[in-house]
Amino acid sequence: MFKRYIFLVLSLFLFFGCSQKKEKWVFVLAGQSNMAGRGIVESQDTIIDPTVFAVNKEMKLEIAKEPLHFYEPSLTGLDCGLSFGKELRSQLSDNIEIVLVPCAVGGSSIDQWVGDSLHRGVKLYSNFKKRMAYGKKLGTIKGVLWHQGESDAHAKKLPLYKDQLEKLFKNFRKDCANDNLTILAGELGDYAFPEEKNANWKALNSILYKRAETDDNLFIVSTRGLKSNSDKVHFNSESQRELGKRFAKQYLKIINID
Repeated sequence: MFKRYIFLVLSLFLFFGCSQKKEKWVFVLAGQSNMAGRGIVESQDTIIDPTVFAVNKEMKLEIAKEPLHFYEPSLTGLDCGLSFGKELRSQLSDNIEIVLVPCAVGGSSIDQWVGDSLHRGVKLYSNFKKRMAYGKKLGTIKGVLWHQGESDAHAKKLPLYKDQLEKLFKNFRKDCANDNLTILAGELGDYAFPEEKNANWKALNSILYKRAETDDNLFIVSTRGLKSNSDKVHFNSESQRELGKRFAKQYLKIINID
């Protein structure tokens, strides 16, 4: 009788333990080409993690695999998303799954995001808003990963960038219904050339840091030491993987997990 009781207890424990619904943490990936990814997808990037998911082109949830972005079929490449998801997952409890929502489109400027422009066939902010809303149905929006600015790192555009950034991030939070939504923004790479271009990229990075001084929920992710493809614009594959890990480590610091 006692053995039967023990067996029943263990069976109930296993049943309810295994059927426990996983908590989904959702992150939206937004910006331009360095977030969309221009690295080469290599064999190591095809290794999936069954606890990291992505929202695909058809607005369906699937196990995440690179390339995550699909808006520019002829240009798709390795981004930092899966690396971010895997690194983050490895540090969290087993009942948490990661969902990535890709929304980045190459060549998009911040005024196009703020103005909801049609760019390369994508209505930028409408697409972001629609996909974030779908993400909210799947789980809890934990943050936005933002990498953008190459299109705005010009003398005429730089003075406008800080205010546009503030407006855009305010819209992100409003449409997420979370005034304290975490936003992680990656620096532009420090490999740009010629010197004039490099100076503009550094100036834009300075704007990111100034904006973060007045936004308690905006965190800047360093790209120091990361390398580019031969174009001196886009992160290479190794650097995309490292950038994803840096995004994850920054988020873990925010939630006090080191």
